[in-house]
Amino acid sequence: MTILNTARLRLEPLDDRHFDGLYAINRIPEVMRYLTGKPDTPEQTTAMIERTKAQWAQHGYSWWALIEQEGGDMIGVGCIQNIERNPVNPLEIGWRLRPDKWGKGYASEAAREMTRFAFETLDAQLLCAVCHQENGDSAAVMKRLGMSFISIEHWYEMDVAVYGMSRAKWLLDQQRGLASAR
Repeated sequence: MTILNTARLRLEPLDDRHFDGLYAINRIPEVMRYLTGKPDTPEQTTAMIERTKAQWAQHGYSWWALIEQEGGDMIGVGCIQNIERNPVNPLEIGWRLRPDKWGKGYASEAAREMTRFAFETLDAQLLCAVCHQENGDSAAVMKRLGMSFISIEHWYEMDVAVYGMSRAKWLLDQQRGLASAR
């Protein structure tokens, strides 16, 4: 399992020791508004951790806990997984943060590192992201990553905006220095 580091974050594979931090995030209505529409129960958080551990063991990628380098607080989670957790579907990147950390660049910072992992370590040829059509903040992070809007598609039992980026475009952006400038 892979630990990733950025200037301000350590991304640790999500496991049992992250339950309290994950549950604290997943029970906040504003965090879950565009995901499930309601706060998670402790049982749902436990089930997410169990699925995550199995995905790490089987695929070598899944959800990370986003830990602040300074202070060690868990401020969110991020992932590389297959859409709807189905290996036949494209890889997707995702994230969620505590509201007190919104608008501070943490989602973009974690997403850049997870994108690098997907393209360099997993050798992905395509990386997608999905968001509720009204979630402009997540769409903005996707655009900052260099992703382009693809279409509205039905995933996770709702019609979502789908963004994507090819490995070739990501490599070109890296060469041009665009990824770090966004």
